Amino acid sequence: MPLTMACQDDKFLIKKINGKEEVRRFLENLGFVAGAEVSVISKMCGNIIVQIKESRVAISKEMAQKIIV
Repeated sequence: MPLTMACQDDKFLIKKINGKEEVRRFLENLGFVAGAEVSVISKMCGNIIVQIKESRVAISKEMAQKIIV
């Protein structure tokens, strides 16, 4: 399921990243790689704040839909 459908405060493992090479590389640089653990901190108007590794990152709804957990 895409990260946009994930419940708040649950932990998930990233299965894969969809999208163009440029988008995948951008997300990879932020730490979104297959096998990484991610949890949703909050959702506002479709945008999401997630905890990945030891950082909190805000991503848009469009980017979150490309992350499959």
